[in-house]
Amino acid sequence: MLEVILDTETTGLSTKEKHRIVEIGCIELNNQIPTNKVFHEYINPERKISDDAFKVHGYTEEFLSSKKTFKEIAKSFLDFIKNKKLIIHNAPFDLSFLNYELKLINENEISKSVVIDTLEIARQKFPGSQNSLDALCKRFNVDNSRREKHNALLDCKLLREVYINLVDQKEPKLDFKNMTISTVNFSNTKSNKPKKIVLPSNEEIKMHKEYLKKNLPKNFYN
Repeated sequence: MLEVILDTETTGLSTKEKHRIVEIGCIELNNQIPTNKVFHEYINPERKISDDAFKVHGYTEEFLSSKKTFKEIAKSFLDFIKNKKLIIHNAPFDLSFLNYELKLINENEISKSVVIDTLEIARQKFPGSQNSLDALCKRFNVDNSRREKHNALLDCKLLREVYINLVDQKEPKLDFKNMTISTVNFSNTKSNKPKKIVLPSNEEIKMHKEYLKKNLPKNFYN
């Protein structure tokens, strides 16, 4: 099953205040194993960044001013996530911003039905506990020492490790479903036919016994 770990960074906390996306990061998984397909874009939000948001990710308006707009990257983004489950931590936040951006360019919204929210999984497994991405990294011994600021692609890499722990799959599963004994060749020879067994003759057995009597100490042979 193809899945996409997805994260965004924004200019603020709410689309009601017309805040926009400044970064999208995506990592594709196949049966929870990275396929090496990645989508990552910094985005010109065409508006000011709030002080609180700047403290979180550190992206300046000057840095983002030369980047593409969401409209310019929308098609490649939608192609990347098409027909895949989306794995998002605190999905309502990211989904609200993605759908706000899509609405602005008259594109269809992303359905909640294709989203798996790792925050909801964590809350069910660890009720009453801190379930932020940092807290879950600590719980599962995931190294997040590079996360001085939020970064969509780095957060995707961390979330991928957290996600595997949350669904109790520490290592990728091997698919033995369609394997049969006949698919495995246990022989190094050209033919798999059973070899003929050659039994010793009576004379050879007699000679063997005589050899043992002569060459082994009495305690070893009766």
